[in-house]
Amino acid sequence: MEATILIADDDESVRRMIARVLETAGYEAVQAANWFETVSRQTAVEPSLILLDLELLSREHAEILTAMNRRAGRTPVIGLAGWPDQRAEALRRGVDVVMEKPLDLGNLLETVHELLARGQPTETKPDPKPPFSPARRSPVAADAKP
Repeated sequence: MEATILIADDDESVRRMIARVLETAGYEAVQAANWFETVSRQTAVEPSLILLDLELLSREHAEILTAMNRRAGRTPVIGLAGWPDQRAEALRRGVDVVMEKPLDLGNLLETVHELLARGQPTETKPDPKPPFSPARRSPVAADAKP
């Protein structure tokens, strides 16, 4: 089963870029352009993880995020910060990881994998493509003769 990731950002180009990267990695990406869409989609699809533009996280919305997580179970959240001063408040409000824009997409993908691995059964992670399977990356398998 693939993990569903909710991308909440008011910048359509950012949402589309992140969605493309996640879908290429085998995840299902659901997009939201504002806070109301975020709440609606979070309720409808129950994502495994939320990528949240911190510009959408006002004080009122932070309280709603906390309540949503209490109601639906703890959903990991990666905060996407446009400004360095957003980090401390976001972490205080329950965001798990804060990443600054512009995003390093490789680092974002690694962080997504790590957060999902913490709280999800292995089968919810996307299967790696065959040339990059864990068996082929291990020193034993790499040294083995076919």
